[in-house]
Amino acid sequence: MLDPKVMAANDRVHAINSAINVDFQGQINAETVHGPRMINGTGGQPDSHYAAMYSKGGRAITVMKSTALGGAVSRVVPMHEPGTVVTIPRSLADTIVTEYGIAQLFGKSTRERAAELISVAHPDFRPELQREAEQLFGLRP
Repeated sequence: MLDPKVMAANDRVHAINSAINVDFQGQINAETVHGPRMINGTGGQPDSHYAAMYSKGGRAITVMKSTALGGAVSRVVPMHEPGTVVTIPRSLADTIVTEYGIAQLFGKSTRERAAELISVAHPDFRPELQREAEQLFGLRP
């Protein structure tokens, strides 16, 4: 077990973890697919993430491919499916990295987060995600 308090006492702690998907609010799911179907445990992800967030100069970085199932599914989603486990809450979302760039979420509004996440989503899914963001938040490109 990692102790986030001990880790956070060090400056510039950077935690790099993976995710299954992330929603427009920045809620990070690293445990379930199709709602509640568990495929992974949390491991030390929450502890290392919290430590990085509370470390002076630290960063909590979440990396993921932009798609799953051979490109058929976007990993950036407007909302998680019912039953999805939120591994990292939106209040602690920091940085999301895909092969299309870096989304800085910490301290941003939900509309700003949605725009950041759409910018790192796979280009094939951006128009659909943009439509969803417009419907949910009135977000326009």
